[in-house]
Amino acid sequence: QVQLVESGGGLVQVEGSLRLSCAASGRAAAGAVMGWFRQAPGKEREFVAAITWDDVTLYSTDSMTGRFTISRDNAKNTVYLQMNRLKPDDTAVYYCVLGARFSRIAANYGYWGQGTQVTVSS
Repeated sequence: QVQLVESGGGLVQVEGSLRLSCAASGRAAAGAVMGWFRQAPGKEREFVAAITWDDVTLYSTDSMTGRFTISRDNAKNTVYLQMNRLKPDDTAVYYCVLGARFSRIAANYGYWGQGTQVTVSS
């Protein structure tokens, strides 16, 4: 079994920054694709970013591009999401994910964390 534990969410002002972390445990974590999705109140869940074991990255094609950076530390089985120049529209629950396929599709990720709330105040 894989467990994903997120941290780093919180309240931040517009144009501020936050770094989310997600530590994975379990044998399936090694070599897996890790990433982030988010879901805002009343909206559908959306892809944010993903990263392979060898640091190939994939990002959402919308306004997050250029502001968010995903990275990972394989020795710690941990993935990070650095979020800069945050906007009120970035307010959402952010979910860490782990799966076998490098994809923007949620169904391709079999493991999900509990989520961490990010709130951007204006």
